[in-house]
Amino acid sequence: MMKNWFKSGTPWVWLNAAAISICLIMVIGLVGLIAVRGMVHFWPVDIYQFQYQDGKGEKTIVGEWVDTVILTAAQAKEAGYPILNNADHLEQRLIKTGNRDLTGMDFRWIDAQYIKNEQTPEDLIKIERREWGNFYGRLKAVKENGKIIAEGDAAYPEVLPRIDHARYLYEQIEHLQKKEIGAINYALERLRLKQRRLELEGALDEQAKQEIAREKAEYQQSYQKFRSQIAKLNQAIMRDSLVAETGNGQTVEIPLKKVVNLTRPNAMSIGQKTAEYLRQFYAFVTEDPREANTEGGIFPAIFGTILMVMLMAVLVTPFGVIAAVYMREYASQGFITRVIRIAVNNLAGVPSIVYGVFGLGFFVYFLGGNIDELFYPEAAPAPVFGTPGLLWASLTLALLTLPVVIVSTEEGLSRIPKSVREGSLALGATKLETLWRIVLPMSSPAMMTGLILAVARAAGEVAPLMLVGVVKLAPTLPLDGNYPFLHLERKFMHLGFHIYDVGFQSPNVEAARPLVYATSLLLIMVIIGLNLFAINVRNSLRERYKALEN
Repeated sequence: MMKNWFKSGTPWVWLNAAAISICLIMVIGLVGLIAVRGMVHFWPVDIYQFQYQDGKGEKTIVGEWVDTVILTAAQAKEAGYPILNNADHLEQRLIKTGNRDLTGMDFRWIDAQYIKNEQTPEDLIKIERREWGNFYGRLKAVKENGKIIAEGDAAYPEVLPRIDHARYLYEQIEHLQKKEIGAINYALERLRLKQRRLELEGALDEQAKQEIAREKAEYQQSYQKFRSQIAKLNQAIMRDSLVAETGNGQTVEIPLKKVVNLTRPNAMSIGQKTAEYLRQFYAFVTEDPREANTEGGIFPAIFGTILMVMLMAVLVTPFGVIAAVYMREYASQGFITRVIRIAVNNLAGVPSIVYGVFGLGFFVYFLGGNIDELFYPEAAPAPVFGTPGLLWASLTLALLTLPVVIVSTEEGLSRIPKSVREGSLALGATKLETLWRIVLPMSSPAMMTGLILAVARAAGEVAPLMLVGVVKLAPTLPLDGNYPFLHLERKFMHLGFHIYDVGFQSPNVEAARPLVYATSLLLIMVIIGLNLFAINVRNSLRERYKALEN
């Protein structure tokens, strides 16, 4: 009986189902852990005030209660922590105290046994600053041009619209510096390269010099106009400031130019906290990073990841399809073709860092160096394409994912019935017409499957990108309003590398930890979004050509 049961294959079906179920549970659990740890970071938690007295005296500690660790008496004794009242355990709390400019650290561990009192007063504030991290304390007064205009309870409603106004002025300054002045600097650099090219060609006559000088003067005039606007905005933004007090009574004056946001979490309702949560998440997705990538947003990394994946897909699809079509439809199925197929399959198992080294040596140094020598001699010694950038990163990942597209396309071509080809040829179509109008459209779902797998792998790669174009912080996006608009030579940010940088290279580990989870969740969402789009296209193609397959 048992022997027949094994022969029926039922145990292996159940074993396979169990393995798939375990994998699904692990994946869902991992994504759930990342989602919870990442999304909780944006929720405005309460601010605690602890009256703390240890061997160094009594002090007041203000901050966010981040984590708790319980040590047994034996563990505490081994670590050298004294335990009061013969307790059987020691509770330690991780508090985000902020005020790094005053204390030199953002976090500190405290022992619960030394806490004499803990409260969550409604007047405690959290100030998100552009530098030095968060500030925790109490709002004492609001100043305008150095004079106090509101203090005490009247300070909070007075400071909020002024922070909004200062943030608006700051955004105007950023726009003028990055967009307007950035465009002028870009145009001046192109003008300099144009002059250098004319010098190398021996065509820099007096008329060309005058024309270049005239254009340069126009740019300089525009530059001075924008500089004067920035000076006026800087003068206006420095008008207001606030006076805050730390838990220990130290008073600090903070210009509103350096304030991103000010909240009183302890006084917020659930609705207000939800609105603040959505605002924080939106800022995280749309703003640039700050403070060594441990604060602010990750928009450049999201933009760079999507742009690189799209460019990689445009590059890998035609080459993969052409290679698969040749090997399946035109090449003789002999020894050499079998060796090529084996080589293609083996390429899929090559470590990704090897592709990065190849991309750096061949694409960057060889191709890029020769392109600079032939087409951009005026830029020497500064490289244009002879340095890591978006184009070389996309080509490297296209090469990395090429075997996946080739194998998937070949599988799709092999599933097209021979009768379909013969019927098309019998009706008078040429082989090329049959391939272009019948075979390739019917195998397009398989091509999209290869592309889906390629996108999923390319979006998560980090090792090769570190060599061929990704950087910690890119000052400008590869796509902007300056001709030729898409700058393939520029370096860019990537979500995968951002996770590595924040998680392993950050000087502030505790502050960076929740950002690692949040960025990982966004990377998963980007990959899922790209895959869902490709899957939707594949399904529509499959429905369109289902009748022909039958």
